[in-house]
Amino acid sequence: MKVVGIGPGNLRYASLEAIETIKNSNIVLAFKRVANDIKEISNPIIINKLDEIKNYKDGCFVASGDPCLYGVLEYLEKNNVEIEKVVPSISSIQYMFSKIKKPWSNGKIISLHGRDKLNICENGLYIFFTDKINTPNVISQKLNNQGIKGEMYVGYNLSYDDEVIIKGNIGQEFEEKSDLSVVICYVD
Repeated sequence: MKVVGIGPGNLRYASLEAIETIKNSNIVLAFKRVANDIKEISNPIIINKLDEIKNYKDGCFVASGDPCLYGVLEYLEKNNVEIEKVVPSISSIQYMFSKIKKPWSNGKIISLHGRDKLNICENGLYIFFTDKINTPNVISQKLNNQGIKGEMYVGYNLSYDDEVIIKGNIGQEFEEKSDLSVVICYVD
């Protein structure tokens, strides 16, 4: 199995190697959103659950983001799927920091996909991958309830035509514009 990350979604942010690997693969698999993103270079088989990947050992699975950063690679390893090659592209985090023109060397990356704990115990830079439950607004309110102050950047639909990046403060309400978001917090 080849695992290819295409970046935040728009193919402009996929690496050249990622695009070439997709184009040169006989079997390409992807979830619906990613399949739509790569339709100009491939006609992928749309899967609905990661378990379906096991049926295509010689396939190329295409995912958004970087497969090595809270991505699909962890799942595949846990499920003993043999990985021939991993091809990353930029992550949504890299993309977001380039848009807000800030460094992220000291950031602590936290995935809230299926997790519920927001353990922030010191000042600094925190980067959150969100999900349908742990939305930017929920993160803002939970941090505020813990007495945490600071600045937030919320990026919705990064790299797409309807991309929105909002700057605000912890405790502020953030309108939910999409399920696809990254949150950056500068905690005072």
